[in-house]
Amino acid sequence: MARVLIVRSHPLDARASRTMRLTAIFEEEYRRHHPKDEITNLNLYEVAIPEIDLDLLNGWNELGEGVPFIHLSIAEQAKITLFKHYTEQFVAADKVVIANPLWNLQVPTRLKAWIDTINVAGVTFRYNDDGTAVGLVPGKKILHIQTAGGIFRGADPANQYLRTIFGFLGVQSFEEIVAEGMDFDPEHAEDIMNEAAERALLLGQSF
Repeated sequence: MARVLIVRSHPLDARASRTMRLTAIFEEEYRRHHPKDEITNLNLYEVAIPEIDLDLLNGWNELGEGVPFIHLSIAEQAKITLFKHYTEQFVAADKVVIANPLWNLQVPTRLKAWIDTINVAGVTFRYNDDGTAVGLVPGKKILHIQTAGGIFRGADPANQYLRTIFGFLGVQSFEEIVAEGMDFDPEHAEDIMNEAAERALLLGQSF
């Protein structure tokens, strides 16, 4: 049995979002072919995602100086606890699906905040004596689902950012479902989505 974490980064649902529609197609097919796997859905627009702010920085600094956790401020305790929850949830997953639209050439800000929670020195990566980084989650499988109105062929900063981040963490298996160009070529938008949906069905079986 594999543990699967599906991270949705869009405020709209499958009825209104192309990204979420492809994600739903993938998830339904995955469940059919992997009925024993444990699937956790995380919608970043329905939960609090801690951003690295003064409370987190101060709390981490105090812990590093030996201050007991219970002596931190209430805000520091709450944010550190929530941050750690997302770190542990990611580490516990065998497979992670990340679904997002391409907004202004980047991932949504909530996805960026979540990614900060999974990049933790000593947990998901470490530094060697010479200062080089080594990823600590090489066996994890990643699936990235993304839609875009224009055509980028994998050269957009969002795609490259996620590939870089997970490569930094040691991930060697990075799959993609991409649908792009629907706004640029609306006459063929349905064909583009149908092609992406076919890939979602295939990966739902094999991922």
